[in-house]
Amino acid sequence: MDRLDKIILRELQGNAQRPIADLAAKAGLSPSSCHRRVKLLEEAGVITGYTASLNRQALGLDNIFFVEVSLSAQTEEAFQKFETAVQRVPEILECHLMSGQFDYLLRVAATDASDYERIHRSRISRLPNVQRIQSLLALRTIKGWAGYPIPD
Repeated sequence: MDRLDKIILRELQGNAQRPIADLAAKAGLSPSSCHRRVKLLEEAGVITGYTASLNRQALGLDNIFFVEVSLSAQTEEAFQKFETAVQRVPEILECHLMSGQFDYLLRVAATDASDYERIHRSRISRLPNVQRIQSLLALRTIKGWAGYPIPD
């Protein structure tokens, strides 16, 4: 990946709907050369897709909870069952396997505390092999995810 690819990636990460002509001008390339580079980045798996960034508050999802989950068994089968089941819970935005005092860290979106209680009782606590759950409410997001840093 060269300097021009990185310019393209930074620009697309900021606005994936940017016209190829604008993207090419920013990178100092012809539109056809820029388009070819974008296609190569897609084929290489560097660009994995294009999505719309939504305002969660506009969707009524005013609360974010971070949820620490410990499993009852530390086996590959237990991990696999949990990870497969997590994929089917739309309110779980992210799931990370962790090192330390708990096994997984989840990021969960909810409309309010009652909605989170519903998610906790009917979804998270019923995931396979869950032994312990600790929930933390984010009071305010100071810095949200805005894309990956792309080194020079």
